[in-house]
Amino acid sequence: MLAEVLPATIFSTLLIFARVGAMIMVLPGFGEPYIPPRVRLGIAMGLSIVLQPVLVDALPPIPAQPVSLLPLIAGEVLIGVFIGGMVRLLVTALHVAGIIISFQASLGFAQSFDPAQGAQGALIGSFFSIMGMVMIFMADLHHMMMFAVSDSYLLFPAATVPPLEDFARTASNWVANSFLIGLQISAPFIAYALVLYIGMGLVNRLMPQMQVFFIVMPLQIMLAFVIMMMVLGASMMWFLEHFEAGIAMFLVS
Repeated sequence: MLAEVLPATIFSTLLIFARVGAMIMVLPGFGEPYIPPRVRLGIAMGLSIVLQPVLVDALPPIPAQPVSLLPLIAGEVLIGVFIGGMVRLLVTALHVAGIIISFQASLGFAQSFDPAQGAQGALIGSFFSIMGMVMIFMADLHHMMMFAVSDSYLLFPAATVPPLEDFARTASNWVANSFLIGLQISAPFIAYALVLYIGMGLVNRLMPQMQVFFIVMPLQIMLAFVIMMMVLGASMMWFLEHFEAGIAMFLVS
């Protein structure tokens, strides 16, 4: 009996690992570039072992031909990358908001390494990304990401052809929605910069000999930080609601 049960258990665990591993490598907080790959693989393998007894009935039997494993694994990896990528798109709203705020505050050239993006980015964008990640874990929203891993087998059963057309439509909608959320978070700074630039233009027309833009820049930066202190809490709550609503789309129970 062990000779029959052991291959089935290994097959189901590795099939689950194909989807869970792909999701963990992309999910925010778990798949960040600064987290060692071995740690991510350990988390994915641990989740696969825990989920195997729960999801074993939802998995297909072992295929008779080894070649049949390729489409199964490819489909599972594609579904995992899609779900993890969609959740990561939710976090990019903070990066977009940070870039817009940086330019409105005349800090667009203040660059630093953004660990969430794995590249150089605007200083305020990096601050927003790191703070958003901290808020996600403080609000226990990472638990919802773990629930989305298991509920994905109810939304996208194993051994079925992934709905590529729906995936593409959902991805385009989420990209647009993330940009919209980032624009809404940075809306107070856009309104502030618009009023400030109009006033600077009027002063420049009245006093052409005065270097208005050079003089007002310190004031512009200081007022931007004041506005950030006023709206930062509301902006983070707005983002957390957006993030929670996005992950809820992948939850069944």
